[in-house]
Amino acid sequence: MDDQVWITLARALAFSTPLLWAALGEIIVERSGVVNLGVEGMMILGAIAGFAVAQTTGDPWVGLLAAMAAGGAAALLHAVFAVLLRSDPYVSGLALTIFGLGLSGLIGRAWVGRPLQNAMEPISLPGLASLPVVGEIVFGRQHILTWGGLLAALILWVLLHHTRLGLIVRTVGENPAAADAAGLPVLRIRILTVVFGGVMAGVAGGFLSLAYRPSWGQGMTNGLGWIALALAIFALWDPLRAVFAALLFGAFFTLAYSLQSQFPPQLLTMMPYLFTILALTFTAVRKGRGAFGAPEALGRPYARGER
Repeated sequence: MDDQVWITLARALAFSTPLLWAALGEIIVERSGVVNLGVEGMMILGAIAGFAVAQTTGDPWVGLLAAMAAGGAAALLHAVFAVLLRSDPYVSGLALTIFGLGLSGLIGRAWVGRPLQNAMEPISLPGLASLPVVGEIVFGRQHILTWGGLLAALILWVLLHHTRLGLIVRTVGENPAAADAAGLPVLRIRILTVVFGGVMAGVAGGFLSLAYRPSWGQGMTNGLGWIALALAIFALWDPLRAVFAALLFGAFFTLAYSLQSQFPPQLLTMMPYLFTILALTFTAVRKGRGAFGAPEALGRPYARGER
């Protein structure tokens, strides 16, 4: 295979990493019946928190913990309004994105343009990197968080579809009243899943500033949080499908840069976003109203004791 093809596929896998982490978190959140449009805000807060702490301590892994904490804290704020106070989750999520973008810009003023001193370096796995076809792409010179995202997708798929915990989350998202009648703490479960989604979005943002582009720039998420939201729907709320959806988007985005000398750069840059819209539209048209298989109670606040 041509070297350029290897490079393009490897870069597509790397670029898909933050999308996959954020999309996996949103899948779990929406499986519990909550919508969080604040993924972009949680990602950018994770990016600045991770970078600032890593730059201060000199340890990118401590920075990653800070990114996870920032994303989780922001998500908890959304959970308070959308789950406990039963406010409109769409408004709350949008407000969280605006808040995150503004706060990260304010905090990050002193860090703009500074490269990270100790970044997360890509590594190769001896033995596995020499495997035919997939070895060089998947196991050669990739970040630990890239492999972690693939493993997380598998673990979450097993949890959702083959464990009691997954059944509980899906029941809360499908019929919270029935879950409540069965004695399940619906509100607590929803809050925990929202915070979990925030932690995952924090990892996605931390990956951007600690590994993929080890620096800080205002608005460095560049709409990836919105794409992650679309990918959760495109994957039909399935963690394993999210892997392929993220890789597909990553490939299109990578090709947009690789082919700039042959096609107008503006058209190529638009391709990944256009493809996502077309894919979602095609899925809906092909299967009708039941195409998405969204949780029945998705986006509907619940008060304990409601029927």
